[in-house]
Amino acid sequence: MDAKWYVVHTYSGYENKVKANLDKTIENRHLEDVILEVRVPTLDVVEERNGAMKQVERKMFPGYVLIHMVMNDDTWFVVRNTRGVTGFVGPGSKPVPLTDLEIRSLGIKNVNIQVNFGVGDTVAVIDGAWKDMVGVIQSMNEAKQTVSISVNLFGRETPVEIGYSEVKKM
Repeated sequence: MDAKWYVVHTYSGYENKVKANLDKTIENRHLEDVILEVRVPTLDVVEERNGAMKQVERKMFPGYVLIHMVMNDDTWFVVRNTRGVTGFVGPGSKPVPLTDLEIRSLGIKNVNIQVNFGVGDTVAVIDGAWKDMVGVIQSMNEAKQTVSISVNLFGRETPVEIGYSEVKKM
């Protein structure tokens, strides 16, 4: 099955709660292979507050959350019954996936990164919160384009999920 991007309507102001609830449900029910990503698209804007210019994050689509998933009865049920979700965008109860053109215009790219590393390889993190850490790849998720590496944090081996573009083979 092929994963596509779908849009769900949420109660206004509940976008981040819906994302958090879905992420927790995906983890608890081990649906990582069928619900790949949940996004609340935001935009950085500069606005004047109390006479000073401040950079703030604004939701691009208030009341909506984007979900990259494989649509089936189970995934539909999980998403539809998430607290704060009022329904999928589409006629009746039939969700309609976003087209490639719509996805590109939102800045969501489905670029497949070719990698020269695999499970068991030692990699260095070159970007993000874990920059300059070194770890051994425990597993790889082709669909999400992420690796799970084990890093030494406070004297303990800790698993961390990182995107392909953020690591390089040592």
